[in-house]
Amino acid sequence: MRMKKTFTRVFSMALFVVAILNFTACNKQKFNVNGTISEAKDSILYFENMSLNGPEVVDSVRLNADGVFHFSANATGSPEFYRLRIAGQIINVAADSTENITIKAAFPTMSDGYEVSGSEECSKIKELALMQMRLQTQIDAIAKSPDLGVDAVEDSVAKVLDVYKNNVKLNYIFKQPMKAYAYFALFQTVVLGDANVLIFNPRSSSADVKVFAAVATSWDTYYPQSLRGENLHNIAIAGMKNVRIIHNEAAQSIDADKVDVSGLIDIALRDNKGRLRRLKELKGRVVMLDFHLFAGEGSLKRIMMLRDLYNKYHAMGFEIYQVSVDPDEHFWKQQTAALPWISVRDEAGVRSSNLVSYNVQSLPTFFLIDRNNVLQKRDAQIKDLDATLRAMLK
Repeated sequence: MRMKKTFTRVFSMALFVVAILNFTACNKQKFNVNGTISEAKDSILYFENMSLNGPEVVDSVRLNADGVFHFSANATGSPEFYRLRIAGQIINVAADSTENITIKAAFPTMSDGYEVSGSEECSKIKELALMQMRLQTQIDAIAKSPDLGVDAVEDSVAKVLDVYKNNVKLNYIFKQPMKAYAYFALFQTVVLGDANVLIFNPRSSSADVKVFAAVATSWDTYYPQSLRGENLHNIAIAGMKNVRIIHNEAAQSIDADKVDVSGLIDIALRDNKGRLRRLKELKGRVVMLDFHLFAGEGSLKRIMMLRDLYNKYHAMGFEIYQVSVDPDEHFWKQQTAALPWISVRDEAGVRSSNLVSYNVQSLPTFFLIDRNNVLQKRDAQIKDLDATLRAMLK
């Protein structure tokens, strides 16, 4: 009898556990992609995750005459990328929560003739995809022009690429670098000759490395510890290393393993005494990179807080590199004359490229940089500033 009761309790507990697991699975947030693709009867429509390791099939369906389809997948909490594919025709989508994305298209022109609703991200991705197609058409026309020699072709292609990149940087990437479409834009490609190459090339262009770094910094804030954010950091860091090697090879042969690499975007501005101060030259110290507006509300109170931090931790290796974006140079010099830390001013003010590179969307904003010149955290990620500084200064 006792054994029977014990068995009953164990069996009941097992059923309870199964019920809890089923409840959790059923309540896991999902997003949906649905719609119609006409003129595609009996075609296989694949729904694929564009993972960091390449496309992976999530689901598929054989379309009927009406072309209706519906796919769903677990929301990840950070932007993830997918595509709808029939043969070589592709529609790119992105989702990070519980979107209901609707696609309407016709085969075989679904790649450039589809309609999307329910997601601003996917609408922007469509814009970028169509722009990319037009860019490729331009490049192909230049390459086939009988009136242009090799040098003229290369020069013309470089010019249309620059126009495209500047447009995408200004209106998509730097505008909202935390968005999925900003990430998507980084990995757009074009065919040049027989090669499929990245439009933004972080392997050889210092300007393109900064674009990758800006998005990586933004993703650190909005999607901390996401695999895609970490991947962006790795790409940016490797790009910095490659660019430094390229710049130095013209003068001397160097060992790639000895090149100092960090996730830091350098800033070089003059301080209130006229001396050029480089952020990267503070290696060996824990640095607070502070973007500030002395004419802003609450400035005095914040400066007093920074002075307390400086007095408390400077002897342990703490430094402040404060970037002012005040438009009045004389006013800035007056405000910083008695400050003990490094005070520099960016003449570009709130339109500074340094604000863009570090994805500064409000003032004041600060970042912490470790002794190895590696950017570690921004203010939004720090709950206890004193505890964080003490840990970094050990």
